Amino acid sequence: MKKKSTMHSVILLLFLSFFVSCSKDDDVGNEAPLKSASVQGKVSADKKRNVIVTVTEFATNIACPRGLKFGPDGYLYVASAGSGGTNSTAGLCGEDVLPMVQSLSGNTGKIIKISPDGTVSTVVDNLPSGRNGFGDVQGPSDVEFIGNDLYALLVAGCSHGTREYPSAVLKVNTEANAVTVVADLSAYFHNNPVASPDEDDFEPDGTPYSMVNVRGDLYIVEPNHGELIKSTTSGEVSRVVDFSAHYGHIVPTATAYNGNFFVGNLRTFPLVEGSSNIYKVTPGGQVKIRESGFTGVLGVAFDKNNRMYVLETSQAPGPAPMTGRVIRVNEDETRDIVVDNLFFPTAMTFCPDGALYISNMGFGPPTGQILKVVFNSN
Repeated sequence: MKKKSTMHSVILLLFLSFFVSCSKDDDVGNEAPLKSASVQGKVSADKKRNVIVTVTEFATNIACPRGLKFGPDGYLYVASAGSGGTNSTAGLCGEDVLPMVQSLSGNTGKIIKISPDGTVSTVVDNLPSGRNGFGDVQGPSDVEFIGNDLYALLVAGCSHGTREYPSAVLKVNTEANAVTVVADLSAYFHNNPVASPDEDDFEPDGTPYSMVNVRGDLYIVEPNHGELIKSTTSGEVSRVVDFSAHYGHIVPTATAYNGNFFVGNLRTFPLVEGSSNIYKVTPGGQVKIRESGFTGVLGVAFDKNNRMYVLETSQAPGPAPMTGRVIRVNEDETRDIVVDNLFFPTAMTFCPDGALYISNMGFGPPTGQILKVVFNSN
C-alpha cells in the first residue's frame, strides 16, 4: 500500500499547526511584524542588535508560491503550485492509495512574472496541480533560466492525480503560453531507484523541489527519494548523488551552487531543533556536511560577497506558523538572523542589485506573497 509522501506529511502538519494556532476569529494580519535580529557576528546593528534591513511585500495573492528566479529581463519569475482541482486518478495508477492521500487535480498551476514595480502577469498557465485530502498541493515547484530560455520544474504524474504530465523539467515558451517536456522525471524515478527509499514514506513520481543552472545543465533536488540529479536540455537525466545511500531518509530540499553544490535538508516531521544540515556536494558527487544546526531548511542562497543564506520554514517544535526565518552564515562562521516571523516560507533568491526575495506563505493559507528584503547595511 502506498503511504503518504514526505511532502504530503509536510502539508498535513503545516495545516494542523496552522489550525491549532489560529481559530476562525483570529486575524493572521495581526501577527507580530516581520523583523530582523543579529544574534552574533559583525553586522551593523542598532542597540537592540537588529540588523538594519527593510522588509516589504512585493507581490501578493499567489497560489502556493514556490521557487523563484530573476530573468535576464529583470523580472522575477515564480512557480505557483496552484490549488488542485476535481480530477481523480483513483484506481488508475496500479496502486492502492489511501483516500485522504488521493490527489484531486486540475490545471491551476502556473508560472508568473513580476515587474520591478510589482506588477504580476502570467507567463504560462493551465499547468497540473494536485491537492490531496490533507491539503497537500503539488504542481510547478521551481523555475530557472539558461540564457534567455526559461525552464520550470513540475511535480505531477499519476500518483499526484494527473496523467497529462509526468513529474518533469519543462521548457516554457514565453510567447505562446505553452510548455514542452524536456525530461520525464517520473520515468527516471521509476527506472532508477535510490539505495534506501523509505517504504513508509514513498512517492512513485517523486516530489522534485528545487533546480539550479550550472554551465547549461539543470541540477534538481528530489526530497522524497533523496537525491541530486542532473538534466541536460536534451532530456538526459543522471544521478549526481544518492543522499539515501549516505544518510538515509533526510529529505533534501533545496540547492545553491557556489563552486560546489550546497544542499539543505528538511528531515522528517515533527521538526527537531538543529537537526537539519547544509551538505557540500562536489560536481563529481562527493558529499559531506558543510554546516549543521539548522531546522527545516527549504532554501539556500549566496549573496554577492559569497556569504551563505539559509531559509528555515519553521522552528521546532513544529512546524508552526510565523516561525520561519533567514539565517546568514558569515565568513568567520558566526550566524545572523536576517529576517524572522515568516509564515511557512518555501524559497528565496537574490536580485542582481543585492535584495533578497522570499516566497512566503507557500504552504497553509489560500494564497501567498513575495517579500522583498533590502539590506541597508552589510
